[in-house]
Amino acid sequence: MRVDGIMATLADLPDSVLLEIFSYLPVRDRIRLSRVCHRWKRLVDDRWLWRHVDLTLYTMRPKVMWHLLRRYMASRLHSLRLGGYLFSGSQAPQLSPALMRALGQKCPNLKRLCLHVADLSMVPITSLPCTLTTLELHSCEISMTWLLKGQDPTVLPLLECIVLDRVPAFRDEHLQGLTRFRALRSLVLGGTYRVTETGLDASLQELSYLQRLEVLGCTLSADSTLLAISRHLRDVRKIRLTVRGLSAPGLSVLEGMPALENLCLLGPLITPEMPSPAEIIASCLTMPRLRVLELQGLGWEGQEAERMLCKGLPHCLVIVRACPKESMDWWI
Repeated sequence: MRVDGIMATLADLPDSVLLEIFSYLPVRDRIRLSRVCHRWKRLVDDRWLWRHVDLTLYTMRPKVMWHLLRRYMASRLHSLRLGGYLFSGSQAPQLSPALMRALGQKCPNLKRLCLHVADLSMVPITSLPCTLTTLELHSCEISMTWLLKGQDPTVLPLLECIVLDRVPAFRDEHLQGLTRFRALRSLVLGGTYRVTETGLDASLQELSYLQRLEVLGCTLSADSTLLAISRHLRDVRKIRLTVRGLSAPGLSVLEGMPALENLCLLGPLITPEMPSPAEIIASCLTMPRLRVLELQGLGWEGQEAERMLCKGLPHCLVIVRACPKESMDWWI
């Protein structure tokens, strides 16, 4: 590396730059760096470096996980990703209630917990850290009693966002159970094929305070989802859904939605009933606060349809993109 014609080494970089570099490294490599010299050990111990931790690259043995918790994370931790425990065989370590409780006790600043491919069937929801504002479950097994209505209403009192991505046990009863989270404002349903149109409509009636709803890759039709939203979520600000079963009359139920600011429609399933660009413009013009219209995977990028949308909705940021990748990481 050259700076003003002089060859510079890592030792010449300021602490702030080294910390930024270290933040992109996997956890295992960060710990190895602490053995290089006293300076790097001090930097690896910096609180800033341990605010956001991603452990999805590893299947952590309990001993290692407890060491990380005590030595590095503790009160520094703000967000944590864990996973991989269902793919490692029956003898693999499992996420335990004791570990979840320890996260709550030792990490008082933990706000976001993302669990990937984890077996939570023996982990009661009451053991999760009460400080969480965001809970993400990606391809996880959960207990049938986890989210049922009538459970302890004091659990997760600060929860504002929940992501349920390919959670096979999740069904109508669990959706209705979400009503006990009074701070909940954002709900993402991805691949929750057991949720029915009747269950969604009944649940949204009690979840009228939601401000963001995403329904992605489910068996629900877009028309029925939008109808339930228009009936019950008058304060919703962001809607994101796949266009399966979407028609012009179905989209028109959103006309006049008073708070809607962001609307995203995702393909790739296009049917003859799919609204035309002109019909989309007509509906969007009736939404007084709409500022972002995003269309993904409809095959309209760089075509006349995109130009028509941009011209017809000059007050909106119109984003036309190709089909997103299969994983749910892109929704964040």
